[in-house]
Amino acid sequence: FASSYGDHMVLQREPAGAVLWGHGEPGAVVTVTLSGAGGLVIMKKTAPVKGPSGTWTAVLDPMDQGGPYTLIAEQGSENVTLWDIYFGDVWLCSGQSNMAMTVLQVANASQELAAAAHYPYVRVFAVAPARSDVELEDLEQIALPWSIPTATENLGHGNFTYFSAVCWLLGRSLYEALGIPVGLVEAAWGGTPIEAWSSHQALQACGLPEDMGRAKPPLRFAPPLSPVLSSSTSPHQHLSGPQTPSVLWNAMIHPLLHMALRGIAWYQGEPANAFLHTDRYNCTFPALIADWRRAFHAGSAGQTEPLLPFGFVQLSTYRRESPDDSFARLRWHQTADLGVVPNARMPGTFMAVAMDLGDERSPYGRRVLGRGEGVGMKLLGTNPISFLFLGSIHPRDKQNVAHRLLLGARAVAYGDKDLVFQGPYPTRAVLEVTRGLLNVTYSQELVCRQRGAQAFEVCCSSKASPCQWLPAPVVAVGSRTVTLALGGCGTLVLGLRYAWAEWPCEYQSCPLYNPQGLPAPPFL
Repeated sequence: FASSYGDHMVLQREPAGAVLWGHGEPGAVVTVTLSGAGGLVIMKKTAPVKGPSGTWTAVLDPMDQGGPYTLIAEQGSENVTLWDIYFGDVWLCSGQSNMAMTVLQVANASQELAAAAHYPYVRVFAVAPARSDVELEDLEQIALPWSIPTATENLGHGNFTYFSAVCWLLGRSLYEALGIPVGLVEAAWGGTPIEAWSSHQALQACGLPEDMGRAKPPLRFAPPLSPVLSSSTSPHQHLSGPQTPSVLWNAMIHPLLHMALRGIAWYQGEPANAFLHTDRYNCTFPALIADWRRAFHAGSAGQTEPLLPFGFVQLSTYRRESPDDSFARLRWHQTADLGVVPNARMPGTFMAVAMDLGDERSPYGRRVLGRGEGVGMKLLGTNPISFLFLGSIHPRDKQNVAHRLLLGARAVAYGDKDLVFQGPYPTRAVLEVTRGLLNVTYSQELVCRQRGAQAFEVCCSSKASPCQWLPAPVVAVGSRTVTLALGGCGTLVLGLRYAWAEWPCEYQSCPLYNPQGLPAPPFL
């Protein structure tokens, strides 16, 4: 079997047929047998070993959720047996350091780790950090083979290693909601831009050359450090991953394409793409989603659905005082500049808003006063000392992140039509010129948590370019409307934006939420 298979694994349940593949002698025939309790044979499949790669592929008949089963692959007198196999839903979790942050690092870590024993049917697998200049067929290395969750050996292995807290908490919640086995596959590397996770085709679709960073030394935010992030507070530690286009797609995603999946969860963007090709993200992100869907559908012989559900986390916070609006722009670009998902450019997606989950005291990735070198400073043209703001890019509240992802997964991936999975979003704005007011109507009932926060800003006509953004104080909040005072803006308002800041509000205290506790996302 290929390296992504093993004892204790979860294979995708019906309606998909699970895809198995592995290596053999070219020209030989491999027989795969699935057996249940007492050795009862459920099905047999034969597959020729194709040259010159020497690989075979078999698609099982769709199976209902459950287990345990045994899988045997035989070629002549040789055979390999995999035990304790379950059928359920398989989710891939990918991105950079906020996805790589382990259960050991989150708020209430000891309770979360202690609860691991209650979830023996949520199985975990982690791809080791690896890069390649060419697309690999199989994984070079595995960080964690398929495992039953345990507090110390896998969920709490170490900082930024395995297992991903967001992935685990999402999978655990899916198990609780659905009552079926869940398989979780982590493929994440801290400090990596989206370009490294994108195929050549996806980059070409956005006009990015395949060889950017190859002719000269690849763009780096810091000297190359350990492939796996440590808990060091080195100021640029979290920007240490490979920047070269496609190298992580080649080594960490391409080898998984035969896998039949139920969905993908993605947490990436800060700070790598807040400083690198920020304004291309409204193309590179939708292009990555479309490309991964195409590739997983083709690689699994059509078993992974073409519109594979794709959930992601909108950027949280970093610095209270920021020299630019790169974080706000990237949050906007994460929605393909439409503010809310799913949308026409990003169908079948769902988003967890996280801008209200900032964690200034998180010990992971804090900025400290001191000197350092990195592309981030050169891009911003700032003094090395002034660049090192105190703050943290790794908030410890991953429970709310996972809960918001769960709501989106249940609504978008599992079709729960009655579930509210996103916060309120404006549907129209009406200007009352004589009173100097702007009435903004929202899609849902509003709960106002912070009346005095200067979260709304208007672009005034006096200086159209560059836009002169002025605060628009909240005058009143109705059940679905917000009334703003335009103050010194005159009669013509050219634009309106909300929460357009790197650190827009205190913990769970942005101005607007819905009754379900979901924050209104930022907009422009």
